[in-house]
Amino acid sequence: MTFATILIVADEPQIRRVMLTTLVSEGYSVVEAKCGNDALLKLRRRRPDLILLDVNMSGIKGLDACREMRRRNEVPIIMLTEGNTEREKVMALDAGADDYLVKPFGVQELLARIRAALRRAPATENSPSFESNGLKIDFERRTVFVRGERKHLTPKEFELLWLLVKNRGKPLRHRKLLQAIWGPDYGDETEYLRVFISQLRKKIERNPSQPQFILHRSLARISIRTALRCNERRLDENSQRRDKGDSCFVPTSRRPQTSGPTMRSMPTFATYSRTT
Repeated sequence: MTFATILIVADEPQIRRVMLTTLVSEGYSVVEAKCGNDALLKLRRRRPDLILLDVNMSGIKGLDACREMRRRNEVPIIMLTEGNTEREKVMALDAGADDYLVKPFGVQELLARIRAALRRAPATENSPSFESNGLKIDFERRTVFVRGERKHLTPKEFELLWLLVKNRGKPLRHRKLLQAIWGPDYGDETEYLRVFISQLRKKIERNPSQPQFILHRSLARISIRTALRCNERRLDENSQRRDKGDSCFVPTSRRPQTSGPTMRSMPTFATYSRTT
């Protein structure tokens, strides 16, 4: 039995009715909104745990409603979309959605996406604070400050940043990142990482076009960068062939300090490789 509250935003009564019946039977508390404006009014009165938002609605469109919701709060949002093209998926994610479902969808797929959106990366609250070159992250309070200014991250953005910091110095493959943040049913949705990495860079970088913390590199460049930091004179070609694929990489700090609850470091970099 779950007690999470879900806000359903759709102008089609049949969609709301089916999702209401399904979610109530699973133990969720449900609030309905007939349009984007109605949803924004309800959000002022009560903060749900999750929003299911239809992209095609009369009045304020789903993408615009999503942007406004994301501007006001950090509630997880699942967008219900019509198309299955990468462009439409990226548009939904770029508007602020944490996930999307392509209509028509099955009940079990809907419930799986809801569980993934509501889940939290384990033990973020037990992680020590992190500071590096103007970036300060308090994992217990789930806050991020960049040069003294607080940055509001969505739950998934925060968990992605936490995972990169936690694994700095290690190459992380796309599949591992997706499954760690969104759940075991994910692994091939590389557009998720492209969009969320881009969003993180906009929020924490001084100049997103010349990033300091999160860089895009190919796997070969990652291997070379690691080798140079380790003062190795050449790369193991067999190891490179075994490691083909996409990865994210955060080199360790040069002079880590282990005393106290706060991890302070030299400027930290996350290296993320695009799919080619």
